Amino acid sequence: QVQLVESGGGLVQAGGSLRLSCAASGTIFSRYAARWYRQAPGKQREMVAGISSGGSGGSTSYAEHVKGRFTISRDNAKNTVSLQMNSLKPEDTAVYYCNSFIGGTDYWGQGTQVTVSS
Repeated sequence: QVQLVESGGGLVQAGGSLRLSCAASGTIFSRYAARWYRQAPGKQREMVAGISSGGSGGSTSYAEHVKGRFTISRDNAKNTVSLQMNSLKPEDTAVYYCNSFIGGTDYWGQGTQVTVSS
């Protein structure tokens, strides 16, 4: 059974950094593309970063408003996908979700809260 579990959220001041991690079980994560989404209160869920499949990390893509601040990466030895978030802003406050389409099923993690104080 495939599971995605996020960790690393928390409270940080504006300008600070956090690193989120998404650990996959029940599958070899490097075989599949993965994405980080976020959802702020009262707003729609939006994609912030994506990484393609591939043993060497794959290609990446970012939402315009996080480019240059967020970095998505893989650690294939740990079967994880991470999101390094730097220069955080109050508007980055949201629940962050890991997502991957694996074996015909769209999997989501439970989410991790990121709160950026001004």
